[in-house]
Amino acid sequence: MPHPLGNTPSKIIAVHLNFRSRAKERGRTPAHPSYFLKPPSSLAGTQEAIVRPRGCRLMGFEGEIALVIGARARRVRPEDGWRHVRWVTAANDAGVYDLRYADRGSNLRSKGADGFTPIGPRLLDATELDPDALRLRTWVNGELAQDDTTDSLLFPFGELIADLSRLLTLEPGDVILTGTPAGASVVQPGDVVEVEVSDGRLSTGVLRNPVADADHDLEPWGAQPRTDRAEEESAYGPSDEPPPLLGESLAGGLRSVAVATISAQLRKRGLPHMSIDAVHPATPGTRMVGVAHTLRYLPLREDLFEQYGTGMNAQKRAIEELRPGHVLVMDARRDTSAGTLGDILALRAQRRGAAGIVTDGGLRDGAAVAALGLPVFHGGAHPSVLGRRHVPWDTGVPVACGGALVQPGDLIVGDDDGVVVVPPDLATELVADCREQERQERFVTEQVRAGASVDGLYPLGPTWREQYRTWCAKNAAQNDIEGEQA
Repeated sequence: MPHPLGNTPSKIIAVHLNFRSRAKERGRTPAHPSYFLKPPSSLAGTQEAIVRPRGCRLMGFEGEIALVIGARARRVRPEDGWRHVRWVTAANDAGVYDLRYADRGSNLRSKGADGFTPIGPRLLDATELDPDALRLRTWVNGELAQDDTTDSLLFPFGELIADLSRLLTLEPGDVILTGTPAGASVVQPGDVVEVEVSDGRLSTGVLRNPVADADHDLEPWGAQPRTDRAEEESAYGPSDEPPPLLGESLAGGLRSVAVATISAQLRKRGLPHMSIDAVHPATPGTRMVGVAHTLRYLPLREDLFEQYGTGMNAQKRAIEELRPGHVLVMDARRDTSAGTLGDILALRAQRRGAAGIVTDGGLRDGAAVAALGLPVFHGGAHPSVLGRRHVPWDTGVPVACGGALVQPGDLIVGDDDGVVVVPPDLATELVADCREQERQERFVTEQVRAGASVDGLYPLGPTWREQYRTWCAKNAAQNDIEGEQA
């Protein structure tokens, strides 16, 4: 069934975060609304399939209340915003998290595909509705997934219209998707998503859309689907027992080998620039393994610091966004002439379950931070606060820390020799090769201690291979005997 608008709107505007329940779920509450655009070609009606592109796994649904503008709005006041709404209906702001990285921020390909904005089935007359007394419900395969009311919005509808109309004209027929409540998650081909908006008297009816798999492969040109643990967590939403960011087997494997060995194995794979240079542990003997969450500082500009550096700024948001197993990686442009972390924020990161912190900037309160026991690697001590040199700018973006490119979701490993970045898809084979390298080095060390020359021995050459195999077999047998005795 076609969507109920008839004429194609000039634009579809979607709000990133607006229900308090969703903000609590996400662990952040914005001070102001933010938006992205969806193309009008993404509109669909009830009963039309939402088609998941092949290669994508994380097809998300988000039940929303859609406002349809009836009167041209330009620079209207918040108290007048609702008067410009003609219709209210149900919507599903669908999308695939597998392509979010390709247009991060704009969401063009992840949320703009044909059919990714079903609305309907009926339009409710806005003049007959109380905008603060609407109920939004979403079901997946008949099970209630979302249930919330508009009295819990962060930004009421009139405020959204006033905010948008400050800078752009809202034309009749334009659609505003006003945000989704808690409970949005992932659906699979064969699932059915249903959304309804009502006020207890009037109802949009149930917007019903099955999920289907595409009947063709995604063409090879352009960005291809990919995911990481951070995107999976974002797509599925929190649960009573969220999956760990990093499996204990792999984490244990990375802890069992030296950073120097990992660096050597990365270099063998053509990756010689994976070390975060010139950082050292606040506490000698520290070992750190975790998944990168990122924070970027930019050079201080006094006229921008009030806007970006105060209040719940990106530095504090980054701390509050941490999940158990995260390593917060700070890009401070290798400028150690101001602190980028102190004891209070380090304590909060520890309470959030962080596996560690890395900054190529300065560290304040060094003794207090070291006493926490949280692995912290830094560029140097400095007593000054960040406002002397840095403005905290954004989080969850690729950064340059100590000369290394770090993406959210990369694996971070540190010890007394420093910190390295490990691509997640290489980690398992890397651990196996690191263990073999360290086994060879133990053999070499024994031979050198016994008086052997390093010629042909280090690195292990063909003349020593047979002796090495015999040594490995002997040590394996000895380990078996010791295990039985234990």
